[in-house]
Amino acid sequence: MQAPVTRRAFLIKTTMAATALAITPWPVASAIKLGYAAITWGDNIEQAIQQIAEAGFRGIQLRSNTLAMFGSKPQELLAMLEQHHLPLVMFSSGNANINTGDDEAVIKMHVDNARFVKSLKGTDMQITNSSRPKQGSPSKEDLQQFGRLLNEIGKRTADIGITTNYHNHMAQLGQTPEEVETILANCDNRNVRLLLDIAHYQQGGGDPVKAISHYRERIKNIHLKDVRQLQGDGAQRYQFVELGQGTVNLPAVCKALTSINFTGWGIVELDAVPQKDKTPLQCANISKAYLESIGVHIAN
Repeated sequence: MQAPVTRRAFLIKTTMAATALAITPWPVASAIKLGYAAITWGDNIEQAIQQIAEAGFRGIQLRSNTLAMFGSKPQELLAMLEQHHLPLVMFSSGNANINTGDDEAVIKMHVDNARFVKSLKGTDMQITNSSRPKQGSPSKEDLQQFGRLLNEIGKRTADIGITTNYHNHMAQLGQTPEEVETILANCDNRNVRLLLDIAHYQQGGGDPVKAISHYRERIKNIHLKDVRQLQGDGAQRYQFVELGQGTVNLPAVCKALTSINFTGWGIVELDAVPQKDKTPLQCANISKAYLESIGVHIAN
């Protein structure tokens, strides 16, 4: 016969349960498809591939600088990726500027890039826009024009089997939440998806958690990124840093992704090492350790 539970024992048990609940991480998916962006390594593509795989990430994002080295020999790059079991989960295709006077040439460049992505067995590429005026905000007409240009690019890359993703970005068209909204309103979700960069979105005045809910039907992949403010009067008063080292509420972001049943890639991105005494690999391990500390683990 089980002994009766005394009031003291009950209180101890209840207190322990409450304490455990308090320190249990908020509910997130136990695993997420985590990739890592090679931008931190600059032009050291081979080292980036080796070390991103070494850190345990399951996918990689490459930039258009790979075209100079492997544009004529994509099979060599593909062999390297496959050797390290790193699928190409995103390709930075560069800008789609609206002020060149030759939209068709801009479209062709990105369609050619999509063919390169296809040769690497990739499925997605991102596009930004550096046509932001040096002073003041862009006009609504510029944002609409960019949305329409993205839409045309997306239609043509879809014919190749590559999804075009719009990447919101500071100092470009789509810096603020309102600008992002206008751009996306002018391209069809069937042609252009959203690669939401949570640090750029926050730095531009938005709430990335609310953005995840608002754009739940448009987000295909996400940049997991952190940012902190800098002291002083410099032109750029912020710095992108390893996950957990800035002000982005990453636990809330991951919880929001869980709430929308996110199945895309979470791509960790760090533009450059924040301190000169660190290496890109050390930074990658810092971000990975932080994700694991909040209950997010890399999916197989």
